[in-house]
Amino acid sequence: MEKRKLGFWEVWNMSFGFLGIQFGFALQGGFMSRIFQTLGAEPHDIPALWIAAPLTGLLVQPIIGYLSDNTWHPRYGRRKPYFLLGAILSSFALFFVPYSSALWIAAGFLWILDASINISMEPFRALVADKLPESQRSYGFVLQTLIIGIGTWIASNLPWLVNKMGFTEEAAPGVVPEYVKIAFGIGALVFLISILYTVLKTREYPPKDLEAFKKEKKENRFVQDFIYSLKNMPTTMKKLGLIQFFSWFAFFTMWSMATPALTDYVYKAPAPDKAAYDFSIPAQQDAFNLANNAFQTASDSVGSAMGIYGLSSMVFALLLTFYAAKRSVNRKFVHMFSLIAGGAGFLLMGLGQASLLNLSFVLIGISWGSILSMPYAMLSSSVDEKRMGMMMGLFNMFIVIPQIIAALGGINFLSELISDSSIAPMLLAGISLVFGGLSNVLINDKKVIIG
Repeated sequence: MEKRKLGFWEVWNMSFGFLGIQFGFALQGGFMSRIFQTLGAEPHDIPALWIAAPLTGLLVQPIIGYLSDNTWHPRYGRRKPYFLLGAILSSFALFFVPYSSALWIAAGFLWILDASINISMEPFRALVADKLPESQRSYGFVLQTLIIGIGTWIASNLPWLVNKMGFTEEAAPGVVPEYVKIAFGIGALVFLISILYTVLKTREYPPKDLEAFKKEKKENRFVQDFIYSLKNMPTTMKKLGLIQFFSWFAFFTMWSMATPALTDYVYKAPAPDKAAYDFSIPAQQDAFNLANNAFQTASDSVGSAMGIYGLSSMVFALLLTFYAAKRSVNRKFVHMFSLIAGGAGFLLMGLGQASLLNLSFVLIGISWGSILSMPYAMLSSSVDEKRMGMMMGLFNMFIVIPQIIAALGGINFLSELISDSSIAPMLLAGISLVFGGLSNVLINDKKVIIG
């Protein structure tokens, strides 16, 4: 069946659920380390607490991709049931995670949250390839990135906005401030509503040959299909995997370490160590409260600054959307330039100037906008459409493996090679992104490059 070109609002409606997904990711990425530190985690322990996120992605995404490839219902479609299931579970986890009373509870909620977001997210990537003809795929992935940018910017600023509405930032030791809890609750509601909007507004194409599809579904086996897909991975996909490795190592480093690094190095307000204070002495209690309030304020500033990368990725995606609607895009050079720009943004943080943070995150946002669109557009031009869900899930192994390596000590080990300063992880992220940008020289398939 010939796929017709879709209008702007049709592509917008099928991508709108990404607004909610990005609310979840932005609140998780911007504020989970803050919650961990509030509950007593030391900065060097934080990457290991984040291990749940990439591990769940490694397990969940190929399975969900395979299941959605082999699902069809005349009313509910192929990908939409997974959108909705992930949204319900994610909203539950988002609402309750800031109420965690211990580190292990917060880490457990992170595990549930990331698994649930992955259930929703992976089929969204495959939906673009399902619905759009080859000529519109760059456009489709870029429009998704535009919506992601909007979600990142709003969600990253939610705690700051709620705080400005009059909710206090004061909280007892080991307790997350009330305004952060409210922000996560709003995020949970937006997640569910935006996914519901896409489910209700989008119709999916049925399989080209329904009888053949049913026959293949009976014969399919996950393990055999997984091994087959792994063995027959296109060369372009392997090259993109190297680029993804450097890209996602950098962003995992930012998500897990930006709060401790920037509150300490830039704002001079690290999280206070509860063990260093005797709370039976009023002066010590007051000193802790003063230090904790400074840390919470600095964390809000970091969160708001991180929101800038969502805003700049949105503007970058908007420009690409207008361009891709009329012309072909050189995906290779766009991605190369974008990653190197993001690397420069991280390296600027080494100057320790709060006034430069917005510029840093503007550059990082350009790389983020490209990471969320160009690799997927290139991948969709190089794989079998019948296995799109499985291949998208398999491709995400190149996202989660670097994060697992980072969480299991990669960040701490490599940062120490750079410097013993608290800003070293951000410098490491910058170097990694530059390597990712330069790795684009390996992509040489013209069908993949121009689209």
